[in-house]
Formats: sequence, C-alpha cells, structure tokens
Amino acid sequence: PHVVIDADVRIGASCVIHAGVFIGRGTTIGDACFLWPNVVIRDGCAVGHRVIIHSNSVIGADGFGYYFDQGRHNKVPHVGGVILEDDVEIGACTCVDRSKFGNTVVGMGTKIDNQVQVAHNVRIGRHCVLVSHAGIAGSSRIGDYCVLGGRAGVLDNVTIGDRATIAAIATADKDVP
Repeated sequence: PHVVIDADVRIGASCVIHAGVFIGRGTTIGDACFLWPNVVIRDGCAVGHRVIIHSNSVIGADGFGYYFDQGRHNKVPHVGGVILEDDVEIGACTCVDRSKFGNTVVGMGTKIDNQVQVAHNVRIGRHCVLVSHAGIAGSSRIGDYCVLGGRAGVLDNVTIGDRATIAAIATADKDVP
C-alpha cells in the first residue's frame, strides 16, 4: 500500500517493496533487493543487486550545499545521483545524498548501520562498515575494507586509505593512509 513508482523506473526480479516506498523517476533497482517501509529513493539513482535498504532511509536527497551572497544563503543545485553497488545494506534512518555532479557511490558489499549520514560527492569503497551515527562530509573518499566506528566523523575532502579504521567518536580532519 501507498507505494509510488515514478516514470522510467526499472526494477529487477524478485524484489520486495514494502508499504510507503517512493522510487523516483529514472531510478534502476537490481534483482533481489529489499526496500523496507517508507524508504525513499529519489530520481536518477542506481541500486545494484541484493541491496537491502531499511525503513525510513533516504537515498538521493540533495546535498547540503549553499553559497552566501547579498546577505542570504543560496542553494547549490545537486543534479548528480547515487550508486549503491551490489550487496550493500543501508540501516534505518540513514541518508545518502546525491552528488552535485556525477554520483555519490557506495561500494560493493559495504554495510551501513542505522542513522548514518553520507554527504554529496562521497565515494565509499568496497566491503566497508560504517557504524551508527557516523558522518562523512562532502567530497570525501573512503578506501576498501575500512571501518568507521560509532559517531566517527570524516571532514570535507578527506581521503581514508584502504583498510583504515576510524575509532568511535574520532574525527578524521586530514587524510589517513
């Protein structure tokens, strides 16, 4: 009930779509995906095969981008998309923002816990684990097999190398090999 599937959407075989899901125009979803209640996938996103997205998560919302001019904040358009590669799992109440241009990417096999924020233009490698309340700021890069502990933060434009671990409540404010 109350599922909305917009125009030009492609959904693969054996997907399960629960109540209240919204799938935006031009989105593609691979085979055997689970979209739990109230998931929102905005226009032009790509979801791989065997992806699980838990309740109340939003994939492809606008990134938080503004420029200040003449005494006010003006929105920067975010016209890119989001790519969730195969075997990704997204926890409840998690947000993965669309890119300004190009795509925000979550790599194959990555597992993201509940209440995690992935900002615009971020690229997360393969088989990473992001634990609850972790936040990755815009245009950051996370390598393969990385772990971000609970409430860990990564600042804008920071690169985290392969197999790195950012401990719980830590902040990566510069590149980490």
